[in-house]
Amino acid sequence: MTYLPSPAARRQLGKSCIEVSALAWGNWRMEGEAADAVRLLHAALDAGIDFIDTADIYGFDGKGGFGDAEALLGKALASEPGLREKLVIATKGGIMPPLPYDSSAEYLTSAIDASLKRLGTDSVELWQIHRPDILTHPSEIAKAVEAAHKAGKIRSFGVSNFTVSQIATLQQFVSLPIVSTQPEISALRLDTIENGELDQAIAMDMAVLAWSPLGGGRIANPEDARTKEVAALLDQAAEEFGVSRTAAAYSWIMAHPARVIPIVGSQKADRIAESADALKVRWTRASWYAVLVASKGEPLP
Repeated sequence: MTYLPSPAARRQLGKSCIEVSALAWGNWRMEGEAADAVRLLHAALDAGIDFIDTADIYGFDGKGGFGDAEALLGKALASEPGLREKLVIATKGGIMPPLPYDSSAEYLTSAIDASLKRLGTDSVELWQIHRPDILTHPSEIAKAVEAAHKAGKIRSFGVSNFTVSQIATLQQFVSLPIVSTQPEISALRLDTIENGELDQAIAMDMAVLAWSPLGGGRIANPEDARTKEVAALLDQAAEEFGVSRTAAAYSWIMAHPARVIPIVGSQKADRIAESADALKVRWTRASWYAVLVASKGEPLP
């Protein structure tokens, strides 16, 4: 029985010179006091996770809260000197309720500045456009991100929820490399595996950050027959390597040669620590494809 290669604990962020952990910790549900955020940041660091995913829209509940997650992270960083230097921070912009999307150069410039102010930092390692604005010409995006990069406000640039063609088109206008893409990926969400997004990421050397890697909680709490079958196969791997089902679920997407980085969304310290067990799991081709087949609900060609 031959196992697939183990995922590396650290890797380069696309074509940047920035090194990141194999998993990221997401802040979209982060709330509370600065001390709570500091405690969770240390839980992530103790688990070997220094890659932090946030966005200006995180914290928005449909009425208010825009920027709250960034502001809380900023308060946490301000409360403990030296903590900022230990983290690789990725944030996003381009959604401004109720527009909903705006990637004009004027808005992106203001969004970057506002994020930096809330975070209390002069720059972020990665800044991404959160959702594609189909009404903005790519040259507008290029104008904003190139100026921000030149000013030292962003060290690298990426996209989130962009299609293959949108990424390819944007790269024709931006002189900076697009170093990352952030789609939804899980053992229940196979679109990126089948529509060429991960192939493009390999070809363009983009890091892949996977949001909702647990299928929106369905993998942890399966209800339908398809999800239960996928969960049972993940449990087999989990039992073999002495880890949780969620760790096995992270490891399944990490086994792809695009070297997917799951974004761990839990706001519980023990769950964040547990996520690092994903690095312990090894998959054979047979066991990995078995999960794929169960998820697709049909045999391979």
